[in-house]
Amino acid sequence: QVQFVESGGGLVQPGGSLRLSCAASGAILSIYAMGWYRQVPGKQRELVARVTRSRNTNYADSVQGRFTISRDNAKNTVYLQMNSLKPEDTAVYYCNVDPAWVDYWGQGTQVTVSS
Repeated sequence: QVQFVESGGGLVQPGGSLRLSCAASGAILSIYAMGWYRQVPGKQRELVARVTRSRNTNYADSVQGRFTISRDNAKNTVYLQMNSLKPEDTAVYYCNVDPAWVDYWGQGTQVTVSS
């Protein structure tokens, strides 16, 4: 059974930083491209960052230059460093492989950017 467990979210002021972590079990993530996704109520989940097996990265325009995705294959973990956070970054953040395994979404971690 595959499980993704996200952590590291919280309440932060605009301009602040957070580092999200995603630990996986039941699958060896090193053989997959991985992604961080986010969702706000009433909107579709969107992919905001991805890292390939060879550690090439891609970002949504909205987070380019502010977010950094990385992976530690030895720990089966993926990270998302988020800097210069904006109120519009408020969402529940999830990790998954890319393309996502739709049956294996975790609980996500809430990120709220507010003063």
